[in-house]
Amino acid sequence: MSIEKSPILGASGRQAAYTARNRAALIQAAQVVLAEIGPDATIEQFVAQAKVSPNTVYNYFEGKDQLFGEALQQIYFEWLAWAYDGKEQGESLVAALTVCRKLFWLEKTHPLLAKILKNSSDRPLFLLDHLADNAAIAFKEVMHKGQLPEEDFNSRFLLWGSCVVALIREVMDGSLSPSDAEKALAISLSIWAISPAKAMKLLSSPL
Repeated sequence: MSIEKSPILGASGRQAAYTARNRAALIQAAQVVLAEIGPDATIEQFVAQAKVSPNTVYNYFEGKDQLFGEALQQIYFEWLAWAYDGKEQGESLVAALTVCRKLFWLEKTHPLLAKILKNSSDRPLFLLDHLADNAAIAFKEVMHKGQLPEEDFNSRFLLWGSCVVALIREVMDGSLSPSDAEKALAISLSIWAISPAKAMKLLSSPL
């Protein structure tokens, strides 16, 4: 005997799909606005770009800040998944450094994210927060494998992370080429007591 689908459940499923589509469309539109105008864009500028009414935004988000925050977080974590390319955080020091190197080439590989970060006045803080949250996990795993010194780990990581963020900022401002940023990254590894020769070897893998 076949079981008929409940019309109530069917309607609920369709509503959930409709809500998810609309929310996703608003987030994608917000990413474009962040890239073209920046986080200071008004809700009026957003709805004009997205061709929706202000009420539509407030049906799904508390306001502009929540919408823009989720839009930025989503595109960044999508990039992060791409950057790790299926590898586990902390798989190796080379893998962790490769993710850092890929940040220097954002404009070529992920131009929308690059434009968003260029337009974000707080982009160094945003990147530093996420380096702290994600890279610290990877680097601690690498440390436990004996590939990084345990002595003064937190201080070394804070100093090194600040160097990486400064390099990213210089690349985004056009003051430093991605290739030169990679050379500077090799120098920054002295913070981890890594020799210049070993640093160059660690950064020699193709992206």
